[in-house]
Amino acid sequence: MSQEVRNLEPKVLWNKFADLNAVPRPSKKEERVIAFMMEFGEKLGLPVVKDHVGNVIIKKPATVGMENRKTVVLQSHLDMVHQKNNDTVFDFDTQGIEMYVDGDWVRANGTTLGADNGLGVATIMAILESTNIPHPAIEALFTIDEETGMTGAMGLQGGMLEGQILLNLDTEEDDEIDIGCAGGVDVTAVAEYDEEDTPEGSVAYQITVKGLVGGHSGMDIHKGLGNANKIMNRLLFDGFDNFGLQIAEIKGGSLRNAIPRESVAKVIIAQTFDEAFVFDMQQIVNDIKKEFASTEPNLEVVFEKLETLPSKVMPPVAQFYFVRAMYTAHNGVYRMSADFEGLVETSNNIAKVNVGEGKLSVKCLTRSSVETSKFDLANALRSAFELMGCEVEFSGSYPGWTPNAKSEILDVLTDIYEKQNGSKANVVACHAGLECGILGTNYPDMDMISFGPTIKGAHSPVERASISSAQKYWKFVLEILKNIPLK
Repeated sequence: MSQEVRNLEPKVLWNKFADLNAVPRPSKKEERVIAFMMEFGEKLGLPVVKDHVGNVIIKKPATVGMENRKTVVLQSHLDMVHQKNNDTVFDFDTQGIEMYVDGDWVRANGTTLGADNGLGVATIMAILESTNIPHPAIEALFTIDEETGMTGAMGLQGGMLEGQILLNLDTEEDDEIDIGCAGGVDVTAVAEYDEEDTPEGSVAYQITVKGLVGGHSGMDIHKGLGNANKIMNRLLFDGFDNFGLQIAEIKGGSLRNAIPRESVAKVIIAQTFDEAFVFDMQQIVNDIKKEFASTEPNLEVVFEKLETLPSKVMPPVAQFYFVRAMYTAHNGVYRMSADFEGLVETSNNIAKVNVGEGKLSVKCLTRSSVETSKFDLANALRSAFELMGCEVEFSGSYPGWTPNAKSEILDVLTDIYEKQNGSKANVVACHAGLECGILGTNYPDMDMISFGPTIKGAHSPVERASISSAQKYWKFVLEILKNIPLK
């Protein structure tokens, strides 16, 4: 299947992407892709450095006639989000991504594609390897762990780079030029509870919420998509209030930066309520499906009676507070920007819920382009979970990227885009977490911009990259490199 991708134009870009996608590269497990990238640079005879956190920097001199241009940092992240469909058998730790062509799209077989940010990495690799692409002096910066903590960008020390301009190749709409982004903070609530024995005369069910679209918890948060953890909690709340349902186990969601598509709960109810419970639950499911008919046409909720009862369940008092805290905790858009029309300012994703064996945890990712608003929402979540007795931790906080409307490189990009396409680019700030804001803390004078090819469904198994957009983007990149300002 990958050979079909290798034959696409521009071949130099797609071949480098196929090479990269053959290397397993989950966040926080980037040892193999770091080694791959270092070997790539060394084979080209270029200076290669790995810093203390694992970022890789490869430097290439300017081509003849471009020596008087400013040095450019080309930057992308090496890691990718690993998500797969439940029925897909795939080991991200050992297997390369299985790609195929579907019309104008490159897709993966039941998993995330890794175009975020693999196409950016492949672009830089192609430029480093080239012998006929005019460019100024280049510092290629490949960061690690962007998707689960931005620890690569946060760990990059000042003085490692000399470039005056940074081109971040991690934007997912080819008509957009990003000049700002949201910051984020991880919010984690944990608690312990004393389990009790399952009452006699009980029946057990496994409830499965599945078929949701999922997606990027920043770029897609405004689309009205379903959150499997919130949908599951609606069912548990009603079942507890009306039928005394008790929770044995919940496993919902996976990664903080992915809108959760699936949640599975094991519960018990008194046998006397069995028929009424199933009827009531189906009514609620029908209502939820109507609410999400436009955005979640494939939503399924499955009730399966279990032959074996769980031995232990959450006691009613603990469950009372838990389902109410989950209902109270905000999910989705919290505030729209007052300064940029259509931009989400602040949001939260209730990403991962685990309950069982006397322990519970809820993991969220809160984003905002306004630092005070970010912590306002984080404190609202903290309050909801502390009221039920949880310990709440904030971690992994990273800053947003403040737009610079007077950017010199912005003028270059907007001019080239209009000449090549006959229309103006959309100059925007985005609600995703780009690394520019973090990198700017140690390189405050660096002129930064972000752009990229069109990628849809990032952070989900429906992720796909547009072939025609990649061609448009590649042409854009080459022209930008020719027009980097003079020193």
